[in-house]
Amino acid sequence: MNSSNNWDWPFECVGCGDPYPPDSVPFQCPRCGSTFDLCTDLPYNDESESCNLPSLIRYRDSLPLPTEAELITLGEGDTPLVMSSIQGRPIYFKCEHLNPTGSFKDRGTAVLVSALKYLGIQSAVEDSSGNAGASFAAYAAHANLTAKIYIPDYASGPKRDQLAAYGAEIIPIIGPRSAATEAVLDAVDAGAIYASHAYLPHGIAGMATVAFETVQQLGEVPGSIITPVGQGSMLLGLAYGFQSMMQAGRIDAMPQLIAVQATACAPIWADFESSEADKQHIVEGETIAEGIRILNPLRRDGVIAAIRKSEGVAVAVEEEEILSGWKELGRLGFYVEPTSAVVWSGLMRSWDQLRDPVVIILTGTGLKSILS
Repeated sequence: MNSSNNWDWPFECVGCGDPYPPDSVPFQCPRCGSTFDLCTDLPYNDESESCNLPSLIRYRDSLPLPTEAELITLGEGDTPLVMSSIQGRPIYFKCEHLNPTGSFKDRGTAVLVSALKYLGIQSAVEDSSGNAGASFAAYAAHANLTAKIYIPDYASGPKRDQLAAYGAEIIPIIGPRSAATEAVLDAVDAGAIYASHAYLPHGIAGMATVAFETVQQLGEVPGSIITPVGQGSMLLGLAYGFQSMMQAGRIDAMPQLIAVQATACAPIWADFESSEADKQHIVEGETIAEGIRILNPLRRDGVIAAIRKSEGVAVAVEEEEILSGWKELGRLGFYVEPTSAVVWSGLMRSWDQLRDPVVIILTGTGLKSILS
């Protein structure tokens, strides 16, 4: 590891307030065991010299990386914003499923792997139900890092094939999604560097660029944004992005943030609703929306606070609704995985509460799904 860095990362522990160390990559606070999070607004300037450059390079000055750090990029970002008329209402779809590895995770991974490369790290482990692992494997390969990915044994075949294509070592773990996390933590205890998309705060800043792009493409701030939520990195990234734009005077309002989960595993929704009847959904039930099957989201409190601050809502949808939504999106020309398809029912259920213009985040491609 490079021990000569003097960069002050803009992160601090949410528990004790300790700053993030300059020359290592702890996945949680060494002092109290809490997670690290961004502790300041991201700088935003849409008049900088880089504003016409492609991919995340356009927002290089907004990313929490030292000036001299190489940005590891595969061309992520610049995803289309496509309008469809639904029941006579214009609805805009932000096509994050068209990123290089087929999911929104690439935005965060570009920042995280750039940080690892800057620190001189040569190998790392990650756990994932598929998309985050594939993204990390691809960017690690591009940066000449060695990647080992722990995945649930039920992860779809196309996702496994993608991981293998990038040269990552794949460790399938039998059991629920949480079992893969337990297994990777054993490896971390044995000395591995944990490049966790969930624990590490670096990637959330990458997600903030979705907010930047959406405003630039739409020509105004959205009224509402609907997104699937597992760990909640996309929703938090959107919140940070819009907050940074407000601080910079680029926009004057925060969109409603609409979080959608599968009823089979809906801890964010259950806590947001707060009734005892809803607490029964804090379980890790089986769902075709495998990418958001997260029983204990690490930033649950932050996600719920962001939803409430935006005057948004949380929605939980049943399996048949997810399948129906997948079909409806296909008929509009969007081929996404079931995890992403939860947004359709989220749209229908919150229809009367939404503020125009409405933007929906399509998070992952259907090309990696075995659903038919």
